[in-house]
Amino acid sequence: MPPTTDPSTALRTTERLTALVGDVREAVGKGLPPDVTAYLVGEKLAPHLGAADLLAPAQCEPDPERYRQHLLHAEGDGSFSLVALVWLPGQCTPVHDHVSWCVTGVHQGEEHERRYRLLPADAASGAPARLVATEDVVNPEGSVCGFAPPGDIHRVWNGCETTAISIHIYGADISRLGTSVRRVYDLPTDATDS
Repeated sequence: MPPTTDPSTALRTTERLTALVGDVREAVGKGLPPDVTAYLVGEKLAPHLGAADLLAPAQCEPDPERYRQHLLHAEGDGSFSLVALVWLPGQCTPVHDHVSWCVTGVHQGEEHERRYRLLPADAASGAPARLVATEDVVNPEGSVCGFAPPGDIHRVWNGCETTAISIHIYGADISRLGTSVRRVYDLPTDATDS
């Protein structure tokens, strides 16, 4: 189930968020490969995580039904976007991959993540395509991770007992696309999801 999105929160900003956007603009403007860009953007994001003055109060509001996406910024040329994802306990994404590179930083609480590798169908044996869980990660407040397609299949959820907030920076125009998800995977997996 996709997140609810409140694009009106993009109109609200803080001085710290404005500074973060400028730092990300500088890193993206170098025109480096996606994995290097994600690394540089992660370095710019890390010092802002957990700061009380990063988000306006409306940008921290959850949705009782599903995790909520607040668009924080979309660069005019479409080169990057920032969103805040707000998760109540137990809220989760489907297994998915992304349209572009992404950097995620946990601003409050913690996020749980299960990463997957896609095994294609084997015509010789008749085995269907399936997902193999490769790693389970708990990302606490202040942690940053980045990735770039391909090989960016995962599922994320709030496994703690409080609200979690994460900042996601994508190399795409989320204001136009509405989501960073390229594909949702409904395939058998080799491990039971939490």
